Amino acid sequence: MLPGAVIGWDMSAALALGGALSVPPLAMAELLPVIEAVMVTKLNEQMDHSHG
Repeated sequence: MLPGAVIGWDMSAALALGGALSVPPLAMAELLPVIEAVMVTKLNEQMDHSHG
């Protein structure tokens, strides 16, 4: 945990959500890390701009 920054997603929750939406586990394993990295970067950039 880092105050004022996003460092990652709860992957257990993300995998459970994908499972509930019938997304194949192999697709989630391939796509979630890439999506997470982009989202974390963009969220932190957005927070920096709103606080800076």
